[in-house]
Amino acid sequence: MDSTISPRRIDELLARYGEHHRHPMNELIHCICVPAIVFAVLGLCWLISPAVALLVAAGALAYYLRLSPPFAVGMLAMSALMLVVLARLPAGAVLPVSVVVFVLAWIGQFVGHRIEGRKPSFFQDLRFLLIGPLFVLAFLYRRWHIPY
Repeated sequence: MDSTISPRRIDELLARYGEHHRHPMNELIHCICVPAIVFAVLGLCWLISPAVALLVAAGALAYYLRLSPPFAVGMLAMSALMLVVLARLPAGAVLPVSVVVFVLAWIGQFVGHRIEGRKPSFFQDLRFLLIGPLFVLAFLYRRWHIPY
């Protein structure tokens, strides 16, 4: 009988995501650009309706809760902060800010992967678009000694 403990799903996903993010410069770029992309996506959803942005955030949080309750708490805080910023932006600023942030952050992501020498992980599995924010949060949690 095998007595080894299999890794949790979140640990497997972070490890697979991490395979494409080993270069320190790529990691730094991701720590900046991934939250920026999340903000921009929520902003673009906000343009449709604030309710749509809330539903998108809630859907992602439901997925995160299944993977790791501590990560879901961190993402709830991050999402809430971003939604508050969006609510306080002048209505006419949400579109240009979201588009500019989205484009610049994706350029940064691809520059990071050029430095890394590997394609972005979401080319293999679209779930990694949702794991990217957890990769950044995992970095912070490890630094702050918060278990996830």
